[in-house]
Amino acid sequence: MSPTIYLVRHAEAAHNVAKDFNLRDPGLTELGFTQAAAIATAFPALDSVAVILTSPLRRTIETTIAGFGDIIKKDSPDPAELILDPDLQERSAEPCDTGSEVAVLQQRFPDLDFSALSEGWYIKEGPYTADDEAVAARAKRVRLKLLELSTGPFVETASGIEKKDIVVVTHGVFMKFLAQDETIDLLKAGWKAFKFAAGAVGGHEEDTLVPVGI
Repeated sequence: MSPTIYLVRHAEAAHNVAKDFNLRDPGLTELGFTQAAAIATAFPALDSVAVILTSPLRRTIETTIAGFGDIIKKDSPDPAELILDPDLQERSAEPCDTGSEVAVLQQRFPDLDFSALSEGWYIKEGPYTADDEAVAARAKRVRLKLLELSTGPFVETASGIEKKDIVVVTHGVFMKFLAQDETIDLLKAGWKAFKFAAGAVGGHEEDTLVPVGI
């Protein structure tokens, strides 16, 4: 059976409450940390997660650590791989949707690997321009990356569980482009499960994400 891909929205962040979009790369609120921590007990398939792709903004990183921290610890059995992917950053060029310098992130999250980020990864120019065409293009890059990850190889744990599922922690507006669904509007720290369409069945492209019931 093909891997399940879970799109996860970050938990409540400071700008969501203050409605102050001039806050640069805000972190989670106290409620946001509670929402994110609840993922650890409510998520349906932690044991089968092989890879977690996360937007490098502070609120998505904090959501990932609070919700999935136990399965990305390097000393945990068969830890899930954590990939910080700048393509997953939010659409707009508002300060709240603009990430932090690599050095700032390294200081805030010293245990994480930021080698995949260039020094100017957060600048909303070129591939990260805040317009629909550029955002749709990077959403497609993410889907193709997910499609490649979905081909394995997969790991079977000592308990016989095959680790192959993928988690994507991202933002509400970018998720619409990623899922190619303008109506998707998850709750803070909410998730939705998808699989890739089988080839071009029903007119779908190979990289089309299809919702599934979990």
